Amino acid sequence: MTSPLRRAFSFLRAGTGPLQVWTRPRGLFTDSSGGGLVLQSQSTDVHQNLALEDWIDAHVDLQRRHVLLLWRNRPAVVIGRHQNPWSECSLPAMRRAGVPLARRRSGGGTVFHDLGNLNLTFFASKKAYDRRRNLKVVTEALRRLRPGLDVHATDRFDILLNGRYKISGTASRLSRTSSYHHCTLLHSADRSALSAVLRPSCPGIQSNATPSVPSPVTNLVDHAPSLRWEELLEALVQQYNTEFGLSSASTLVDPSEESEFPGLGSMAAELRSWDWTFGKTPKFSVETLLELRDEGLRARCSARLQMEVKSGLVASCQLGVPAEWLPLRLSRQLSEALVGGRFCPHGAAAAVAALLRSESGQPNARLRNLSEALLAAMG
Repeated sequence: MTSPLRRAFSFLRAGTGPLQVWTRPRGLFTDSSGGGLVLQSQSTDVHQNLALEDWIDAHVDLQRRHVLLLWRNRPAVVIGRHQNPWSECSLPAMRRAGVPLARRRSGGGTVFHDLGNLNLTFFASKKAYDRRRNLKVVTEALRRLRPGLDVHATDRFDILLNGRYKISGTASRLSRTSSYHHCTLLHSADRSALSAVLRPSCPGIQSNATPSVPSPVTNLVDHAPSLRWEELLEALVQQYNTEFGLSSASTLVDPSEESEFPGLGSMAAELRSWDWTFGKTPKFSVETLLELRDEGLRARCSARLQMEVKSGLVASCQLGVPAEWLPLRLSRQLSEALVGGRFCPHGAAAAVAALLRSESGQPNARLRNLSEALLAAMG
């Protein structure tokens, strides 16, 4: 009986050519002969795969060899190193759907991953870094598979189909001596899930964080319905070898095997942490109106929220609430209770709960209403 993970990656063993060849990963990265490597991750965990990228960049001699990593993830949203998650994605929708958020170490924009999206990471020395050449591997493989597909790379290093639809986005990271460039390739992704999660969580954000550039997207199977995973992967591996003059067989690797990838587990744990995912957000401010309502008296009013957030923590908070709706001391106490805490509904909930216990009657009801509106604005 095959496991769900083996079934999820059964396409890696199908077909003919290089994808039939399995090699043992042990000793793979200590081979001093140079040349190239083509690796296929057996993990579908976004944090493990991002950590695998970092591990390869840190541990493989990229002065002597090129490496191509192929990987897929279960549904996840991945933001760029310098992005603001509250601006880029709907955190409430992601929580409801059980979709994790990951911040990668490269720049670029936000992308939605699922098992219908293939990720390709091209590793090389910094001197050999060439995004256009890497994307040529993808476009030439697609043209060879389906000559009728009109695909080309843009000046932004995206890949467009029919001159309009984005099928691949790109990002990269350069260190002192090495580089990696990764791109997506939409084969059969769930576009309805993509549109549901890629919208802002919090209104009124002002920030210097890198914004994503929205583009119309499409799947390859929408234009080439017979295109199978195994033939796509085989074509990409063959074109990679052709472009770089290599003869690399495909190797399945499991990033959860600590004996093969020592230290990768702790690298993945760091990428999962709140301090990395949210705490690395560039500083930003929030200025928005909170709609308030007293259900008993059917009274309505608005409160103005002004916040400064640094390293994911509330640095300052001002709540402008009409004094006739809520005593000034309570709105001040709520503002003060939030300063120093995480900018997230769960982080602020404890401070809010403690303040609510100190009041009763109408002040309690209105303070609760204000708190709920405030927590909702935090995503």
